[in-house]
Amino acid sequence: MAKFDPATLRYDAQGLIPCIAQEEKSGAVLMMAWMNAQAVARTLATGRVTYWSRSRQDFWVKGESSGHVQALVELRIDCDRDCLLAVVRQTGPACHTNRAVCFYTAVRNGAEVELMAPEA
Repeated sequence: MAKFDPATLRYDAQGLIPCIAQEEKSGAVLMMAWMNAQAVARTLATGRVTYWSRSRQDFWVKGESSGHVQALVELRIDCDRDCLLAVVRQTGPACHTNRAVCFYTAVRNGAEVELMAPEA
């Protein structure tokens, strides 16, 4: 087994890599956000999933303000090394809209359909 180095991942021109979060038990795809090499390293060091906020240009520890924490179970790398999958234990809703997942809209027969309402 070789020691993992975040620098070996394939980042885009802005130094970012997409990371998909998946709930460990249900297998549900929760969300997608961006990481840079430091966010990857912080996630692995702390066990708390840390993303890079493009709008704030700062680190974003999931659940830091909402309490809807993502505890890292395992970080997986895709075959091209240009996308990550964070298998997590999600506490509370994953989406900032207070829905369980960010993928709550489907396109069916040419129309957008809302699949779930925000949690109360």
